[in-house]
Amino acid sequence: MKKIQIFLVLIQCVTLVSAQEQLSKKQLADKLFERYEYYKALNLYLPLTDKNNPDVRVVERVADCYRLMNDSKNAGNWYANAITYYNAQAIDWYYYAEALLQNNKLKEARTQYTAYYNSVGKPEELQFKLATCDSAAKWMAAPNKGYTINQDKKLNGIYAEWGVTYYGGNGVVFTSDRIAGSEDAKQTDNRTGNAYFKLFRANKDSVLLLPMSSEGGKIFNGDYHAGPATFNAAADTAWITITTTVPRGKLPVDKRDKGSHQRLYTRRLMLMMATEKDGVWGIFKNFAYNNIKAYSVGHAALSPDGSLLYFTSDMPGGEGGTDIWYCQKQSDGSWGKPANCGNTINTKGDEAFPVIRNDGDLEFSSDGLPGMGGYDLFEAKGKMAEWSTPVNHRYPVNSTADDFYFLTADGLSGYFSSNRAGGAGNDDIYSFKYQPQAQPVMPAPPTVIVSTPKPLFDPQDIHAIIYYDLDKSNIRPDAAAELDKLAEVLKANPLVKVKLASYTDVRASGNYNIGLSKRRSESAIAYLVKQGIAPARLSAGWFGEENLVADCPDHSSCTEAQHQLNRRTEVVYDGVLK
Repeated sequence: MKKIQIFLVLIQCVTLVSAQEQLSKKQLADKLFERYEYYKALNLYLPLTDKNNPDVRVVERVADCYRLMNDSKNAGNWYANAITYYNAQAIDWYYYAEALLQNNKLKEARTQYTAYYNSVGKPEELQFKLATCDSAAKWMAAPNKGYTINQDKKLNGIYAEWGVTYYGGNGVVFTSDRIAGSEDAKQTDNRTGNAYFKLFRANKDSVLLLPMSSEGGKIFNGDYHAGPATFNAAADTAWITITTTVPRGKLPVDKRDKGSHQRLYTRRLMLMMATEKDGVWGIFKNFAYNNIKAYSVGHAALSPDGSLLYFTSDMPGGEGGTDIWYCQKQSDGSWGKPANCGNTINTKGDEAFPVIRNDGDLEFSSDGLPGMGGYDLFEAKGKMAEWSTPVNHRYPVNSTADDFYFLTADGLSGYFSSNRAGGAGNDDIYSFKYQPQAQPVMPAPPTVIVSTPKPLFDPQDIHAIIYYDLDKSNIRPDAAAELDKLAEVLKANPLVKVKLASYTDVRASGNYNIGLSKRRSESAIAYLVKQGIAPARLSAGWFGEENLVADCPDHSSCTEAQHQLNRRTEVVYDGVLK
């Protein structure tokens, strides 16, 4: 679901409708909808649906408003109504499928995804969505019993609560649009009908607004959205995401409607650094790479030593919608230019909400990696632009709804946010404890018709080690058997890509071994191509005598068995076709 706390584009706009212009209720509702004021627009659209045979465009707009207000149940009901019209738009079937998936109606979601993608001719995207439904069913049937999950009743209410972060040793800070005082009741976000997001501090005894100095003015107290935040280890420096408060006249126009003089613009997100003094936050400074006229920056996360700042942005040069980026701290205390975290983490979809654990591992959300639907939570090891293949946390941490902001110091306890069914409000905060244990045997994949892809695979299913004779690159019978098994897995998962990385033993020169390992990768790829695997799904890497399995300094100290272990090609998961 495209909600304000996840997507970094859209936020606010303004109308300059002429006082002389008379608009019908539908026209006025349409103008409000164009301005992202879905709550106000909905209240005008709904009465128009009471008459017999209402306009399909009004029915669609009611469904759109509920979807954009993050109400998947009502959105699904109205999209179900919309698709009964002969002149409904094709996209209604897609949004209906998304709502069904979020509400765990997996069989019905498959039907609507199929109807939509067959009509627009995108078979690869259909396969991804059907695989999402299958993996959701499979993982919910065999949940990870190591997790104990509870809705945090102290932090949650009927409003949206999300984005918990540790506040030194003094409790936690989280983001909410709950009403915190009389001024909140006057400040309404016309997109949702609720107050603006603010930062709250929770300790053992109370939940209060995070104290801000008068220097911050109304930035953090209701004029626009503020949150989430992250703090350094000493909890005396914070990085806070806010909606820009620059006067609207200084923002570029996205669209101008000459008929109604409606001027639309976007309030993007930006990062501000703040410091704490005597329990109050102030001395606010803009992040050097904010650019509110072109893109958003938000959702900061600091490495344990404070030398790396990770964040989410839709700035140019990324892999897709929103990506995770990083900056390195320079010797003078400034931050170097942003760099993308790379396509192991980032996809053509949206990645957001990075959290760095104490061990340096990355927790983040993605709707572009294989998962259960909406935003799924993933973990990856590495730093900057070098990461291991992300691992899905699976059910019950993930659900078919949006799951995000996984906060943990050690992987054994912490919090995450979700808008899954059964919560107290819109988004809710869940606490978890994790006790590693042996996983149960996964149930057999459901029986499917020939045209339906098999359930989503686990990236760990992609593995082979393929050995070679001394100074040879031909495929031996034992290696052929491994490659045949791999080919079957790839045929069952037609979007999956793999990388074949080849190595040598320590005999011969370094340059010769690089060439030999290259020939080995090419030989393995050629074998898979003959088995019907498309070349676009296969990539090669050749590393000579690097990364030895049997690490001995020279050939004289290695046994022949050790040399054999080093003469190999390793197959690893390399993402999905885009």
